[in-house]
Amino acid sequence: MLSISGQLVDVLQQRIFPAEITIENGTITEITPLSEAPDQFIMPGFIDAHIHIESSMLTPYEFSKIALTHGTVATVSDPHEIANVCGVDGVNYMIENAAHSPLKFNFGAPSCVPASAFETAGATLDAASIDLLLQKDAIKYLAEMMNFPGVLSRDAEVMAKIAAAQKYGKPVDGHAPGLKGEQAAQYAAAGISTDHECFTMEEALDKLKAGMYILIREGSAAKNFDVLADLFVSHPGKLMLCSDDKHPDDLLRGHINQLVQRAIAKGFELMDVLHAACVLPVQHYGLDVGLLQKGDHADFIVVSDLKDFKVMQTYINGNKVAEKGQAYMEDYSSTGINNFSINTKTANEFRLKANSEGNKKTVRVIEAIDGQIITKSIQAELPVKEGFVQPDPAQDILKLCVVNRYQNAPPAIAFVKGFGLQNGALASSVAHDSHNIIVAGTDDEAICKAVNTIIEHQGGISMVNEPSVAVLPLPVAGLMTALDARSTGQKYEQLDAGVKAMGCNLRAPFMTLSFLALSVIPSLKLTDRGLFDVDAFNFADVFSVS
Repeated sequence: MLSISGQLVDVLQQRIFPAEITIENGTITEITPLSEAPDQFIMPGFIDAHIHIESSMLTPYEFSKIALTHGTVATVSDPHEIANVCGVDGVNYMIENAAHSPLKFNFGAPSCVPASAFETAGATLDAASIDLLLQKDAIKYLAEMMNFPGVLSRDAEVMAKIAAAQKYGKPVDGHAPGLKGEQAAQYAAAGISTDHECFTMEEALDKLKAGMYILIREGSAAKNFDVLADLFVSHPGKLMLCSDDKHPDDLLRGHINQLVQRAIAKGFELMDVLHAACVLPVQHYGLDVGLLQKGDHADFIVVSDLKDFKVMQTYINGNKVAEKGQAYMEDYSSTGINNFSINTKTANEFRLKANSEGNKKTVRVIEAIDGQIITKSIQAELPVKEGFVQPDPAQDILKLCVVNRYQNAPPAIAFVKGFGLQNGALASSVAHDSHNIIVAGTDDEAICKAVNTIIEHQGGISMVNEPSVAVLPLPVAGLMTALDARSTGQKYEQLDAGVKAMGCNLRAPFMTLSFLALSVIPSLKLTDRGLFDVDAFNFADVFSVS
């Protein structure tokens, strides 16, 4: 039996009072009000309502070692990234690895593998595969339905996946950036219950009106908190908090606790914020997570105050799993899984032949936006040398390439603005959603070297700044390392700093790079099959300009 006293934050009953909680066999058996109690606050633990663990570059086990210290007791995790690489085997790997951690991971069945028909993935999950996954107790929901055009057109395969979730009484997550008005209403009416992609208040309000919950996202690349935070005033009770994608260096600094701190600093009501951070995810997804009620699992955190939310202790099922920045977990590693089947490249493979004579060519260019995963479509005039179009760092325009990692094929080639790189290249096998190799650079030799470094390590992120080459290997599906978070975070920070020393001023250059292949997010992207106009939902010619 265990007893803990403090100021109990009862979010369900909207009150704070001195109390002692008694725990037996992992369950809260008594909550006894006291006349006074220690000046510490006992409250429900934080929940990330939508995250891809793979984007932390850590296995679930290693991710939990850090997340627990920030007061995270559970996640709603979409294994979409590894599923695109390894299919059902990848989903099972995540479930198995997570089972060794005390953190309560709750996985979804990835609904869009591949994310679209316009890229090459390592696997396909059809409606029958989704039905089998949803039968598992470990699978709590149908993960983000990114094919919103398929939902709007009531595509048979898409609707079969949604119907499978409904058959098993499991919610369906949404993913529909920019969808508003009647289309948002149609999307929600198909059974979609949430959206984490809103980047304007108008969009969020339309989706709320349609009956959807809004997940306010603040990750390493996509940062929507400041735009959407006022929803705590207009729509409390309809919100959750999520990170979506969190790089290892960011995770070391904080998790959902940071968003709670920021929301309180803005003056929003404490109980409204904690409802979003702790309660609604449990209720909506039916999570087996306690909320500090008698008879609940003893899942809670002890914090020093209700302003900074400094986490002193984290408890799960009555066990103290973290205290003062240290998780109580043994070292554990499991056999990795991967899908990498290509040979190294030559620099000539990354050349782009001009489609006509002349010293200049006007081309379509992807413009990256700092802090967003949407892009713009612009055009620029680039130099031509010996018949091949060249990047132009003076205009902040780099060559962007995507290399199929599942079979030998010619690289797809385009151009990107916004990285600020003056020399060298950066590359990654984390490239949403099919996770082919994506690379941006100032010259073909550096681009080729960055790509070959990743191929040689069977996955990773790399940078080339002649004569130096640096890499963080990601041998688990080309997405994750078996290293601990601190080692991974330090190595990632070194690469991040190296890229910024080459002229890049993006806050998260590797994360921004990874989303430039995502063919379901507006406006212009590059997959392994070519330049893709998301607004027109079709391929585009790099030389086709308006």
